[in-house]
Amino acid sequence: MTTVAALGLLLAAEARGNRPLAWVAKPVASAGFLALALARGAPESGYGRLVLAALALGWLGDVLLIPKGARRAFAAGLAAFLLGHLVFAVAFAVRGLAPAWLAGGSLATAAVALPVARWLAPHVPDALRIPVRAYVVVISAMVACAAGAYGATRDAALLVGAVAFFLSDLAVARERFVAKGLANKLWGLPLYYGGQLLLAWTAGAPG
Repeated sequence: MTTVAALGLLLAAEARGNRPLAWVAKPVASAGFLALALARGAPESGYGRLVLAALALGWLGDVLLIPKGARRAFAAGLAAFLLGHLVFAVAFAVRGLAPAWLAGGSLATAAVALPVARWLAPHVPDALRIPVRAYVVVISAMVACAAGAYGATRDAALLVGAVAFFLSDLAVARERFVAKGLANKLWGLPLYYGGQLLLAWTAGAPG
């Protein structure tokens, strides 16, 4: 699969500090989950079109996060992902939300997100504090909606994909604000692309 092969190249580029290779590998890896959504018939349903839009915002965010130390590009990438999470949440609502699962997902996500927000707070620059807090709220809402949609549909790919996406963002936050290192990429990138592929797979669902 294109995404898996390009992810291998991306990890090699990160390990070697090869920025030109990263500029090639990352957009190609991200294009793979768009291609999967299209192959699954995303344009044929309202749900699929929303998933495709969210994935496209993810592709844009991925490209914007490639430059090292570029604060404006990072902020723009953050905004792209934030919008993508909002679109995913709407997509999950289109599938249907089981109230008990939505409530349980909200509580479980909050139990993780609040400590994460406290952990990040001392490390985030003043200019990014509000955007980062908004991002934490939105991605938490996305995961809660995924739980609600799982309760309504029993489509495990929804929930597993959303949780993997959430966890991958912890690696991005750690890399950007707390401690840089290859280890962040080695676990964060596979979780991210795995989550996106799972969500792209669901694009073929009716709705």
